[in-house]
Amino acid sequence: RDYLDRFYVCSNRMDGLYYLAARRLGVNGNTFSLLYSLDDGRPRSQKQLSEELLIPKTTVNTVVKECIQAGYLQLVPGGHGKEKEITLTEQGRAYARRILQPIYDAEEQAMARTLEQFSPDFLLAVEALTEQLCRSFHEHILDRKEP
Repeated sequence: RDYLDRFYVCSNRMDGLYYLAARRLGVNGNTFSLLYSLDDGRPRSQKQLSEELLIPKTTVNTVVKECIQAGYLQLVPGGHGKEKEITLTEQGRAYARRILQPIYDAEEQAMARTLEQFSPDFLLAVEALTEQLCRSFHEHILDRKEP
């Protein structure tokens, strides 16, 4: 239990840091998450974003509409039927870079400091734990029929 409690605290602290940083940088948490995801240059559907970010589709839809109105996002034909994919516009890339660069700088510094102490294998362990948590949560909670 101790390992899980410690991991839970760390996970919450990291989530909180991103939330606080987004607020400090003048963007709400869901918009921040959307920009962070799309900044890698890969188009995604609203469904993909919802699944990736664990944000309800209706919330993703609202944020996407707001960002389209602001000129940050555009819808482009996707490879999967009639579903459109979302990408950053040039204006959106500039906005995302302004918001995300301090985050990237802090992340890279933290990762470099961590890699001075630990093998890069620590990330494999975190990824493995994340996958196992997803699997177990689905088995024990999310995919169960009873409430």
